Amino acid sequence: MPNRKGRFMETTKPRRGCLYRIGRCGCFTTLVLALLFAGAFLGAFAPQLYNRFSLYPRQAAIWKAHAANREPVSLKTEWTEYRGVMHSHSHISHDSEVLFPEIVEALHKAKCQFIFMTDHFVDGKADYSLGWKGIHDGILFVRGFEMQAGFMPWGLPDDTVFSRYDDPAELARRIRELGGVLALGHTEAPRPWTIPEIDAMEIYNIHTDINFNMVVKNSRIETVKDLIINFRAYPEQTFRGLFDTWVLNMLVQKWDEQNMHRKITGIAANDCHQNVGIQAFYTAQDTVILLDTGHNDPERKIREFRLNFLTRALLRLIFGPLKPDTRIFRFDPDPYERTARFVNTHLLARELSEPALLDAIREGRGFIAFNMIGDAEGFAFVAEDGVRQVTMGGRIALSPDLRFRAESPLPCRFALVHDGKTIAAEEGRTFEYEVEVPGKYRIEAALPMPGEIVYSGNRTARNMAPWVVTNPIEVIAQEW
Repeated sequence: MPNRKGRFMETTKPRRGCLYRIGRCGCFTTLVLALLFAGAFLGAFAPQLYNRFSLYPRQAAIWKAHAANREPVSLKTEWTEYRGVMHSHSHISHDSEVLFPEIVEALHKAKCQFIFMTDHFVDGKADYSLGWKGIHDGILFVRGFEMQAGFMPWGLPDDTVFSRYDDPAELARRIRELGGVLALGHTEAPRPWTIPEIDAMEIYNIHTDINFNMVVKNSRIETVKDLIINFRAYPEQTFRGLFDTWVLNMLVQKWDEQNMHRKITGIAANDCHQNVGIQAFYTAQDTVILLDTGHNDPERKIREFRLNFLTRALLRLIFGPLKPDTRIFRFDPDPYERTARFVNTHLLARELSEPALLDAIREGRGFIAFNMIGDAEGFAFVAEDGVRQVTMGGRIALSPDLRFRAESPLPCRFALVHDGKTIAAEEGRTFEYEVEVPGKYRIEAALPMPGEIVYSGNRTARNMAPWVVTNPIEVIAQEW
């Protein structure tokens, strides 16, 4: 600025101190580190963040739309439909803590009417006097055990006792002689398919799906990240994220191969345990033990951690006072009600009784449905010729007037499968097809679902989810 003589005086800027330069450098470093951290977080959790803010909200919205769009089905048969759970465990098993009254409560919430138990051996024995039997608060309980060679026998006398060391072929003959039904579980594993007494097989199993994702696809870390980011906001969609169409297709393909030369009923396995979560206990030795949620046995611990001043203070801050031999927390991503609702077997029978449902399994009168994404109650598939009508599991002779009819409570994509190959597809609530050749025919139905895919024979449908798989109707050549 000019002085009194009109000349400009030289001005000097105040010199910044050392603390200012350090602070400025610190702010810049903090900003860079924050950006690096944000970038690393976005990179590490990008798929989970996409699920959180895009995929799962869209899926939740369409599930809600499916619930609102249901309409009663007009196509009726002579049978009554019952929905339930097959392949399930209780506190009798070594890897489940769920009590029978808790199972009843869960099944009511899942809109089920029956449950076929498959508890594990107790001291090497399958004792059919154990557990609940008959109707309890509206829920039909059928006793059963999961045994060697994947055997799951139901409908046996109360005094029946099998051993884990019984020969499978001899065991199958004894089951048939006693009037039982024999189903095969975990059919992804080698099974004694040549045994003629097999009545049914699993064409889907939740635990098979989970194991496939965790082991084959090696997605343990990705699954944990998805649980961390999304489980609180979208628990159902996060659990559904473990579903993989490949598992269903693989088991259904095996089923089709078996049905080419025999009759074998397809069922769904919920494999309810409520044991894929984690729980922590504080011990008198000042340690924390991590266990899965299927037991409280410290000898079967996952890990044990000794506490120090910092970790002990942190646990007290989060969970409150630490008392010896008490649970600190428990996390259950697979509560019984969720796995009971995820997928169901629908059986067509005269009444809700053990003999009637066993007969439905033997005959194949039923279908499986992934009811978590859309309620399939009422779904119908029949063959008619103007005189006769047969439904799933039935047999009818070929005639010029023979046609298939299917009807759904929701708009869906119908696919007609003939001897393992898709031959027709149609979208809507109803489906019709004129039958021209003998064989075994079944329906696969799919629902719109963002982010999923359906493989049916040589056809692919994106943003569609497998929903219903019916048991086949057999068309035989006309006898003249």
